Amino acid sequence: MSKLKVGILGGTGMVGQRFVALLENHPWFEVVTVAASERSAGKTYEEAVGDRWKLNTPMPESVKKLIVKNVNSVDEVSQGVDFVFSAVDMTKEEIKAIEEAYAKTETPVVSNNSAHRWTPDVPMVVPEINPEHLAVIEDQKKRLGTERGFIVVKPNCSIQSYTPALHALKEFEPKIVVATTYQAISGAGKTFKDWPEMIDNVIPYIGGEEEKSEQEPLRIWGKVENGEIVKAAAPIITTQCIRVPVSDGHTAAVFVSFEKKPTKEQIIKAWKEYKGLPQELNLPSAPEHFIQYLEEDNRPQVKLDKDYENGMGISLGRLREDRVYHYKFVGLSHNTLRGAAGGAVLIAELLKAKGYITSK
Repeated sequence: MSKLKVGILGGTGMVGQRFVALLENHPWFEVVTVAASERSAGKTYEEAVGDRWKLNTPMPESVKKLIVKNVNSVDEVSQGVDFVFSAVDMTKEEIKAIEEAYAKTETPVVSNNSAHRWTPDVPMVVPEINPEHLAVIEDQKKRLGTERGFIVVKPNCSIQSYTPALHALKEFEPKIVVATTYQAISGAGKTFKDWPEMIDNVIPYIGGEEEKSEQEPLRIWGKVENGEIVKAAAPIITTQCIRVPVSDGHTAAVFVSFEKKPTKEQIIKAWKEYKGLPQELNLPSAPEHFIQYLEEDNRPQVKLDKDYENGMGISLGRLREDRVYHYKFVGLSHNTLRGAAGGAVLIAELLKAKGYITSK
């Protein structure tokens, strides 16, 4: 099987670098084009990134000599690729415009950005939770006037640490959720080297994050109606989002009440047994076990558990009854793997498996 040719928009930033690393030796996809800002265009990828390579693993040899293209040269970039991942650093309106421009060249766009998360006919997908939302792609194509070009987006990284846990308990109808997320600095595209202020520090504010954390799960749980995604009305979710001195890994402390209160044993059983379409299809990046429950009182821990299932699984622990709500628990997800580039790669694998992405 010949591999699909992939372009990465915004390929020199932290998420773009993660895409490059994840796609090295991918069985279905091959990075053939990297596009970035005008100041990087014309340089080799190695030159454009320079000393800003932020990952612990070395830069793949296969991309070092690729000549970076100008991300705004839409026709040129789209010519040699079957689809693109988008991780551009622009204003929301600029991102909306450029992603639609790529889609209109008949190039599918799998976006890590937030710009199109609330565009009514753009699916925002966690592949294990709401793959049925991909159905609105056909309506989106009609709006864009395309035959194969479209946009699909990945949700915010912070919700991955608790939304899968709640989704696995849907039969018990969660009605009130209180979540506090403790978010790694890589969520801001930073390392301790370039954000020394975060060492030995906690910042109790992340701009726009609480609104995303409260509203995006409702869109994921929404229904497709008349070619649009209509968000769910329940549960009521309220959050606080806090930046903590951790490199990678978002932790969530969650309180939840249900319409139909389950037993603790029912909850743990539902978590351990939960599977989604990626597991059924055996997609290359899919975790074999999406959710693990850890019995130890001091788990999950970022150092021990963020890389569960190659960073694509969700770790849960400390489930116990609460005096105000029905239950409380702690969740953990890897924010730049499951929460960012890895989640987008899994979406692309699902799109290929379902026939939405093909060779041009």
